[in-house]
Amino acid sequence: MEELAREAGITVRTLRFYRERKLIPPPRREGRIAWYDESHLARLRTIAALLERGHTLSGIAELSEAFDRGRDVGELLGLGEPSEETPVRLTPEELADYFAGQVTPENLEAAMDLGYVGVDGEEIVHVSRRLLDVSAALVREGVPLADVLSAAKRVRAHAEDLAELFTDLVLSHATEKDLQRLRPLAKNVVEAELSLALDRRLSQKPAN
Repeated sequence: MEELAREAGITVRTLRFYRERKLIPPPRREGRIAWYDESHLARLRTIAALLERGHTLSGIAELSEAFDRGRDVGELLGLGEPSEETPVRLTPEELADYFAGQVTPENLEAAMDLGYVGVDGEEIVHVSRRLLDVSAALVREGVPLADVLSAAKRVRAHAEDLAELFTDLVLSHATEKDLQRLRPLAKNVVEAELSLALDRRLSQKPAN
């Protein structure tokens, strides 16, 4: 415990307090000996970084609990990494910076339920660089992260329907081997239709 506290730059008393608050996981025990490892040190450094960014210990405890019970990367990625999306690895403090302090336990759980983020040790993995950047851009424009995630849930439902429609269409006239080759056509149709729909929406006169 003394060695861990020294490496983390805190007192043993503070370390005991963090343990009591369950901010760090319990040590591995061999008889009467308690062993701490690099994961404990990483968690303590994360706590220090989040405190510097203005998070409270209560908030950090809730986030730590959400991280610990979050889905791991294997569960997040399923059969393999996305074929076109680029996953992004972030520390918890980097994720907090991305969304201007709006990474609450509720928002984190919503993102995990959507399959956007997973946990890999002390790191957070976001399944898509594009979705991460778009979400962060909307938050910077003043849209609350909770609303972004709520909208993402609706988008996910529509996207699943579109994927099913395209798959059924292709398989009724071609083979499964053609699906991967023809997927750019589906994306082009969706992008064009969304562009036209936005044109129609933006051209509508506001109601009096």
